[in-house]
Amino acid sequence: MTVQNDQDLEGIRRVGAVVAKTLSTMATAVTPGITTQELDDIGAAVMRSAGARSAPQLVYGFPGVNLISVNDEVVHGIPGSRRVQPGDVVKLDVTAEMDGYIADAARTVLIPPASELANRLQQCSIAAFGKGMIAARVGAPVRSIGAAVERQVRDCGFHVLRELSGHGVGRTIHEPPTIPNYDARFATERLARGMVITIEPLITASVTASFTASDGWTTCTRDGSLAAHHEHTIIVWDSGPEIVTRDAD
Repeated sequence: MTVQNDQDLEGIRRVGAVVAKTLSTMATAVTPGITTQELDDIGAAVMRSAGARSAPQLVYGFPGVNLISVNDEVVHGIPGSRRVQPGDVVKLDVTAEMDGYIADAARTVLIPPASELANRLQQCSIAAFGKGMIAARVGAPVRSIGAAVERQVRDCGFHVLRELSGHGVGRTIHEPPTIPNYDARFATERLARGMVITIEPLITASVTASFTASDGWTTCTRDGSLAAHHEHTIIVWDSGPEIVTRDAD
């Protein structure tokens, strides 16, 4: 969506704050022994108390409230009986709807003792998001975001999953434009003032591809390598991007 008026701006900021609080609360609860279902229940309670709903459930019929993925699972993991173990790399992805507006954010949480590789991967996903955000300027082509993300990821020695991308958001989960995490020649649309998008590096420790698991939802690395995911919803302004899910960090 593109912010057209004060109502749009207030709506996207309000749901962004709910996403931020949900994600932060879940991240704090990630401890060895907790199940991904218990984490999802914690996030669901935060949403419910704010009057928000799970957008993946509403739009796609996702069988959970929040997306929780572990280790080689990149994204779209279904909450369940799996217990988080020491050393795990946990991706939390929260997308909420409230009053007709939707915001989306994700972060990677490491369970001590985290490996050096896991630490570098997590920090790279954060740095790549930052580079992408710097490139998100009014009038810039969408491909400039992906070019900045991929450059940072390569500098870290890691790999971008090209089949996964950011996107427009606001009234539904996935809206135009697609925001590739690489310098995609087709992504020539120009960023406009007030455009609401996600920037979300989805990166892996090795050069690999992804596949969808037998549950029909979970996206995993084909070679079993670790993955990280960092995402925020932003609004593109003349003065620079505004992160509406900022407290998620």
